[in-house]
Amino acid sequence: MSSKKINRRQLLKSSGLRLRDIRSVDPSLWMTNSMPSLLVREQALLLNLGTLRAIAMKERVFVFDYNREGGRAFLKMLLPRLNPKNTNGGPAMPFELEVVEAALLSRIQRLERKLMDVEPRVAALLEVLPNRLTASVLEQLRLSKQALVELGSRAGSLKQMLLDILEDPHEIRRICIMGRNCIVRRGNNDMECSLSSDKQIAEEEEEEIEMLLENYLQRCESCHGQAERLLDSAKEMEDSIAVNLSSRRLEVSRVELLLQVGTFCVAVGALVAGIFGMNLRSYLEEHVCAFWLTTAGILVGAVAAFFIMYSYLKARKIL
Repeated sequence: MSSKKINRRQLLKSSGLRLRDIRSVDPSLWMTNSMPSLLVREQALLLNLGTLRAIAMKERVFVFDYNREGGRAFLKMLLPRLNPKNTNGGPAMPFELEVVEAALLSRIQRLERKLMDVEPRVAALLEVLPNRLTASVLEQLRLSKQALVELGSRAGSLKQMLLDILEDPHEIRRICIMGRNCIVRRGNNDMECSLSSDKQIAEEEEEEIEMLLENYLQRCESCHGQAERLLDSAKEMEDSIAVNLSSRRLEVSRVELLLQVGTFCVAVGALVAGIFGMNLRSYLEEHVCAFWLTTAGILVGAVAAFFIMYSYLKARKIL
């Protein structure tokens, strides 16, 4: 493994690619080529798996920005696989297939680790909500939802990429004949090789590639499905919290309405008291029982008005 700086012209010359092919793995064009892709060319495979951008050839692989998270995880997975001591005497896969498998394995393992990190947090939040509505708990729910959305999006795009490759047998056969004197006819998808042994080996590799891609497709679907289920649970919990908060607001509104009705009835009594408090003679002040009768009338009238308003609001289903 070595590090080097080369310009685009040198890269095109050494890999046999065209300029439009390099754009799919160019890290500087992050916004235009952010979707995962595996492009098959005559002499190279172009891998774009997020932070991992690489060009795999028959005996070497170029990794762009190898110090990023995806590049480090890929190299950590690839280098032990290239050690002959780790093959246990079995036949080794072609180098470009080792690169593809290491790239897919490192990517899916990163997705699975993120899922394992966020799953316990979501489960803990689902246990305490909606009974414990605090700002910190709601913020944790928001961050967990954000992480699940990002995880589901990445797993879904990777799953779609694998499905597209598996549904196109022409692309799989082009991977098998890379570096061999073979061609694949586009019309009938037949493989023609100058040597019968090359054709036999390519056909065996085709089956192996399909099994490899299907294996990682299943793992990716499992990760994507679990992320979607957790996200649905978080959304249902948010709906439950919204219903709970709406119920609390309704109770507060009912109490406010009752207080407003009571305030209105008391205000009517205060109006009567204010009328009698004016400096105008009504001759009622000369009677000894007038004060007690007026006070009792105000209290009874206020209570009666309150119950009348309460019955009216209940009949109209406002309370």
